[in-house]
Amino acid sequence: MLAHAVVLVLAIVGAAVCPAWAFTIADMRGRALVLPAPPQRIISLVPSVTELIFGLGGQDRLVGVTDFCDWPVEAKRKPSVGGMISPSLETIVTLRPDLVVATDSGNRQETFAQLDRLRIPVFLVHANRLAEVRDVTARLGVLTGRETAVAPLVERFDARIRAVAAAVAAAPRPRVLYVLWPEPLIVPGRDAIVTELIGLAGGESITANERSDYPRYSIEAAVAHAPEVILLARHGTGSGPMARDKWDRLVSVPAVKAGRVHAVDGNLMHRYGPRLADGVEQLARAIHPEAFR
Repeated sequence: MLAHAVVLVLAIVGAAVCPAWAFTIADMRGRALVLPAPPQRIISLVPSVTELIFGLGGQDRLVGVTDFCDWPVEAKRKPSVGGMISPSLETIVTLRPDLVVATDSGNRQETFAQLDRLRIPVFLVHANRLAEVRDVTARLGVLTGRETAVAPLVERFDARIRAVAAAVAAAPRPRVLYVLWPEPLIVPGRDAIVTELIGLAGGESITANERSDYPRYSIEAAVAHAPEVILLARHGTGSGPMARDKWDRLVSVPAVKAGRVHAVDGNLMHRYGPRLADGVEQLARAIHPEAFR
């Protein structure tokens, strides 16, 4: 995995230095962005990207973030351009970015069109799998001039995840219901990175075969799958746990019978930054507490 990251960095850097008069890099959609020079003023519209840029040590080039970019704490000291859905174009223009990093799975197409009309380059990212997290990390390393920081960051990340996978490898794999949102009930489907993380943590997501990334689901379907562990994601820094009253009433469900309804920090699972390793560890401790005593 480390070798793959190094090769990817070299490949992207190779693209970035040709032609000599420009900085060229492909985003996650395969679009080639050609800039006059490496970007020195970057705005992040993606909390995951903000965390990765700080993890790489490239935060000096970060001149703007969203209201949701709250980790590490230093990120909250950066100028905010507002929310992910409707960022302030006026603020973005005022910050004079060379580049805006956005996501095609969280920002609006309308925002991309408006930035295009303003001739502000947009670099698009997404990550539905761990392999894509490594890819995003490598590309951000190039964008921030922190290529040499990519391999150490990825190796630390991978080593922690390998340790978790090894700790739960011999254990049975209980059926897991992960609740991203309670009303309407939203769960991770086959295209969600959370589904892969649950597998690495030693569980089997009962919604792993659902289409798309985060589909709506029914309580009836959840009960029919008889989950042995229920994980309720809380959202936002400092937020409290999701209300569990309606789950506690489902006394026929194995997870409820066994007292295995747990709160987890959604930020660690839904953002594909360096803290994803923390997320896998938290999932594994909830699914297999016996492996970490």
